[in-house]
Amino acid sequence: MGNPVVHFEIIGRDGELLQNYYSQLFGWEIDANNPMNYGLVAREGNVTPEGVGIGGGIAAAPQGYPGHVTFYIEVPDVEAALAESERLGGRRMMGPDQVMEGLVIGLFSDPEGHVIGVTQATAA
Repeated sequence: MGNPVVHFEIIGRDGELLQNYYSQLFGWEIDANNPMNYGLVAREGNVTPEGVGIGGGIAAAPQGYPGHVTFYIEVPDVEAALAESERLGGRRMMGPDQVMEGLVIGLFSDPEGHVIGVTQATAA
């Protein structure tokens, strides 16, 4: 059995504009009430009647970075996944970094430059 996709992310120059755009386009409820103004799209309320769907986030990129659209895969060990991505020809972009209590993330680019994220839940 493979690792599941658990989160998507849309990062661009104007986080608030993107949050408003996707909220209106898809009817997503977006909560950016946090210190990073990271607009969280909760899975709950954004699923099909069968329960299919994932949560995500929409935010501004650091200055000078144009942004990306990516998805996150849950893995047992972020460091191991990043090391394996490098071994297979990818490039580590960040991580592993604990971004909040109980959550470690990393980003890598595949051999063609696509940004992919990996997450690991840790004991809180």
